[in-house]
Amino acid sequence: MRRTALTETGPKLAPIDAHAKWRIAYGWSRPQRVAGVVGLYQSDGLAEPGLNPAMLCKWEHGDGDPGPEYGPMLCRLYGASPSQLGMRNLTPPTYSVASPAAAAAIVTVAAGGDTSEGEDPMRRRTLIAAAGLSVPLHLLDKLDDALALSPSPAEASGVADIKVRLAAARREYDAAQLAPLVAGLPDLLSSAQDAAERTGTAGSLVLLAACYDVATEALNKIGRGHASRITADRSVAWATRSGSPVAMATSARALGIVLRHEGRPEIAERVTLQAAGRLEAAGLRTPTEASAYVRMLCTCAYNAAQAADRDRALELIGEAERVSHAAKAADSPSPQVTLYRVGVHWALGDAGTALHAGRDLKAEQFPTPERKGRLHTDLARAWWMWGKPEQTALALLAAWQEAPSEVKDRPAIRRIADDLVTHHPRVAGVRELTAALGHT
Repeated sequence: MRRTALTETGPKLAPIDAHAKWRIAYGWSRPQRVAGVVGLYQSDGLAEPGLNPAMLCKWEHGDGDPGPEYGPMLCRLYGASPSQLGMRNLTPPTYSVASPAAAAAIVTVAAGGDTSEGEDPMRRRTLIAAAGLSVPLHLLDKLDDALALSPSPAEASGVADIKVRLAAARREYDAAQLAPLVAGLPDLLSSAQDAAERTGTAGSLVLLAACYDVATEALNKIGRGHASRITADRSVAWATRSGSPVAMATSARALGIVLRHEGRPEIAERVTLQAAGRLEAAGLRTPTEASAYVRMLCTCAYNAAQAADRDRALELIGEAERVSHAAKAADSPSPQVTLYRVGVHWALGDAGTALHAGRDLKAEQFPTPERKGRLHTDLARAWWMWGKPEQTALALLAAWQEAPSEVKDRPAIRRIADDLVTHHPRVAGVRELTAALGHT
């Protein structure tokens, strides 16, 4: 099966996987993608390129590479970084996403080349949104339908296959490849639920809860609150049935994040603290349990800060640092814990302390594009709170180069970026940010 080939390639996806998965996730044929690139050339006032579907086919099958001529345009078309498309030799600063005019050309192509009065207005709105976001609305709608209808999987899968596919979904999340991740979630969730219901083993229940967890994280990232609440609740239910302390803690953490995004930080704090207490009581006998406990403490601290519980927030992030020290036998906490301290101080309204806490953090300390991008967006929020638009813009550009979806898909970060473009157009870095976001 093609799915198996995609999931067994490991973290370094080959060009065939990267190119094909992004095109398929957007629902585009090869001719449509060619026409979208042509639209970008036209919007930039350039001569029509010599690109054709046969060339795309060759690249998708690992024969050659788009190179510097077509690579930047393909990045703009998808709103993706070169590394996300498997183009390791193309540097991120050489491209920006499609302008509104080019996005309109993409919409025209993807709708079948006809934007006359007979065009379906829902289809047009969906495609316009797809041109500006990492995840097209038709994929989100498909996932919403799957959560409501619980469709049967394409075929029965064993626990081992679910593990492989879940690992692939997690890699896509870590690489900030949200479109292919969301595209694959309906079948992953239905397959995992089918396996859990057929076998009823604790391992299959833990896997199902973990599948719902990655769905919750992705949906939270892009502001799909209603859907993320559904996936979080289901994860909690299946994790509880599994009896696994780590699974229950992880699902409670995801639910706490959803509750916080709903504007209920106090109940989020209670949910995560309760789960952290249960996990601690289980004994923290394994590295996995210790790592999960540190993550729980970090999330508890951030939830407490959002609830304006300053003393509790600082106590919890301090405890996370102490446990991290002990677990790693290191002189300092892990960079991820330190990044949480940045977030805690930002949530408490202390931008200067947040920036001081993150002064030594560097992108290379974080293992994935998503985490690297998150480092820069967390620092950008602190700079913005402190009233420093230039530093904010540069931090957002750094986040964009690591993981474009961290800037354009997270609602709170996108609002900061849009405010910069609107109110500080002459500040250094804003011009580049404007091009990246597709503003005129």
